[in-house]
Amino acid sequence: MNKPFIALCPEITRANALTLMDWLEDEDVTRYLSDSRHVSRFIEQVIGRVQLPILTHLFNQGGRFFMAYDAHDVPVGFVRLVKAGPDCEMVLVIGNRDNWGRKLGASAIREGMKLAFFDMRAERLIAKIHPDNARSLKAFLHSGFLLQSETPAMKSLAMSSERYLRLLRESPAVHAADIYITEIDKARLRSLVEVERGSEIFELEHEIERAIVVDPWNVAEDVVTMNSKALLQVDDEELEVALVYPEDADDRAGKLSVCSGIGTAILGYREGDAFSWRIPNRTCHIRIEKVLYQPEAAGDFHL
Repeated sequence: MNKPFIALCPEITRANALTLMDWLEDEDVTRYLSDSRHVSRFIEQVIGRVQLPILTHLFNQGGRFFMAYDAHDVPVGFVRLVKAGPDCEMVLVIGNRDNWGRKLGASAIREGMKLAFFDMRAERLIAKIHPDNARSLKAFLHSGFLLQSETPAMKSLAMSSERYLRLLRESPAVHAADIYITEIDKARLRSLVEVERGSEIFELEHEIERAIVVDPWNVAEDVVTMNSKALLQVDDEELEVALVYPEDADDRAGKLSVCSGIGTAILGYREGDAFSWRIPNRTCHIRIEKVLYQPEAAGDFHL
């Protein structure tokens, strides 16, 4: 639970805009942000002329804008993704200096890559960074980006979709526990992802791709596989749930679709695993208390 956590949220409120203004008044924050003055003026104009509580549509002009929240639902920065043909450019800012050094930037980069490659379907993600911005350069390079070109004023780093998928599958997830998926479940879920529609389906696709694939006959009996039943601790609430395919979902009966927020979250985790996961309006903290039933352990391979 103490691992760095960032969730990127597309909704931008008026309160978020005021927070952004505060961040952009700090010269240390804006020192390497090339268009900080333009952004600051834009936000000031928006706050002055628009009295709406939700400003998302205004911030998404010319790209996609996300507020970055930590595990306590406190806004700590923002990410902007701009698609240009097959490429996508990322701009990342951690706004409060008190949060520098907590590796929140690296977490935000991981979330930005997930969106760029699984949701926006970019072929390449680019970050343009001032040569003196050592903190950002270190974070992007440690995330797997490669130097593509440089001038005295700018270094251009890039991550291809092929490299991203390879790193996702081959490199241990230092920021999250390993998850496990059976060969049969992976095949079924991949077919589901191809036809399912929904704003969060890319999260499921990401989890499928990062999971360690195991033989259904050899999967550990304490892993949450498809059609498993588990006892969860979600924040302060204890829940008994079954992880099912969308056609079998029934929230009132505790049957969670694997495409739902908590359904996607628990796929592949083991008893004792604890982690944070962003659902639409908040971050929840989940612990797998016990796997009550697993089809593979029970010999029910037909499920």
